Amino acid sequence: MEAHATQAPEAGAALQRLIDNIESVIFGKREVVELAVIALLARGHLLLEDLPGTGKTMLARALSKSLDLDFKRVQFTPDLMPSDITGASIFNQKNGAFEFMQGPVFTHILLADEINRATPRTQSALLECMAEGQVSADGQTFALPDIFMVVATQNPIEMQGTYRLPEAQLDRFFLRASLGYPKPDVEARMLEAQVQAHPITALKPVVDRPMVLALQRAAAAVHVAPAVKRYIADVVAATRASPLLRLGASPRGSIALMRASQARALLSGREFVDPPIVKSMAAAVLAHRVLLQSDRQGSPAAAETAINEIVASVAPPLR
Repeated sequence: MEAHATQAPEAGAALQRLIDNIESVIFGKREVVELAVIALLARGHLLLEDLPGTGKTMLARALSKSLDLDFKRVQFTPDLMPSDITGASIFNQKNGAFEFMQGPVFTHILLADEINRATPRTQSALLECMAEGQVSADGQTFALPDIFMVVATQNPIEMQGTYRLPEAQLDRFFLRASLGYPKPDVEARMLEAQVQAHPITALKPVVDRPMVLALQRAAAAVHVAPAVKRYIADVVAATRASPLLRLGASPRGSIALMRASQARALLSGREFVDPPIVKSMAAAVLAHRVLLQSDRQGSPAAAETAINEIVASVAPPLR
């Protein structure tokens, strides 16, 4: 498939097949599955903040299997070193020279499980990888694969033995999402599906690597009118002036909101972004990039509520 915005309906159909495939494993969480796909389309990284056992790891695995991409998982612990993620130079006795041995970051989809359990030094080792798509070691630069996405998880309630992600690193994550507990009828379906084996064992790819690259290019080609770009800028500027927040979103947030809106439009089979699409993406893109006033500090839901209030106060452009 050639990557042109004029083929948005075809791209939208392919993306719906992808989402349906992942939903055969992740029951009743279509909105979160869509956010994961949107992050992939926009070449961004996803932070899943949720309680244990809600399917965070399974979502990352289902995404990689549905795309037939390489997948690696790193369990973050306090003794994890940066080189355990990026790789290290090892002396080769046969040729008498050091050779760089690639770490698990050299993959298509990397699951950074319980990222807040590692030290800040190790957390920061991901920064260059996430921002630049490369690893620097021993005076050399090694490019990561053309498709590279970090899916990081953290438990929001268990703080003992954890290291809070600093705002600068949170800003590197394109989206933040939460799966939450399933409804009882959905949980009953999940139990039925796992009587003999987990459904992920039978999951087959529905989109291949060349099509992923084409879809990423197609998302970047979705039209954003100047008035909509100004609307995005106004929304982000409003976060910096709002009395609800003591720190608003950065220009990186503006860019992420535009790209997320482009990906959402493509997913819907549309060739352009409009204000309702921007509104639908604002909380997932911006809530983790802002700081609430001290008297409103609380859960991610509180930040999302504040973002939604701010977005509602900004007038969209006239048609």
